[in-house]
Amino acid sequence: MFKKIAADALGLSDIGSVIKPADYNKVDSDDYVMHEDQEKIYFLIKSKTDEYCFTNKALIHLDGTSAVSKKRMLRRFEYETNKISNVFLETAGTIDLDVEIKFQMGGQQYSIDVNKKHIEELKDLYKALVKISEITRDNNKALEFAQQSLQLASSTLNRSDSTKGSLAEEFKELNQIAFAWLMETKKEYSVKDFGFVFDQYINN
Repeated sequence: MFKKIAADALGLSDIGSVIKPADYNKVDSDDYVMHEDQEKIYFLIKSKTDEYCFTNKALIHLDGTSAVSKKRMLRRFEYETNKISNVFLETAGTIDLDVEIKFQMGGQQYSIDVNKKHIEELKDLYKALVKISEITRDNNKALEFAQQSLQLASSTLNRSDSTKGSLAEEFKELNQIAFAWLMETKKEYSVKDFGFVFDQYINN
């Protein structure tokens, strides 16, 4: 009992471990991965209270209230709609037992403590998250430019010398072309599956 109280006081009871792929089917997070839609676990951190499951499509966070409670809150954050930003890796000092990976996602700030023996694996996750952050940021900029181009084309048409009838026809035609073009642009710059990033950087 004293050991447990001491561990909680020192913050040692919730230091995570990186789970090996061979053991993914033994953790609770695996039950919530959409295997039917080709979703796949690429990295998993497990502590006594939480699981952080990084798939090719989302972060699945099983949030536990305490080490002795069976209650869990399940949260799922798709990378496409919940942008990752401010990714940091804090390495261990001489007497530290853990390293920390930090990032923002889905309006939340994550700070995950992991046993320092997993530092090499955590470096791989850090690189993958930074890359996903870069891709989504660049894609957002490309979509913004596309929308600005459409607005410019529309305003140019409105200032044209066309007669009222032909202007309506031109606007309708432009609108149809613009819609099709924007849909194609969104397909190109909206990435839902980041398996290629994890394949490049994760070596566990």
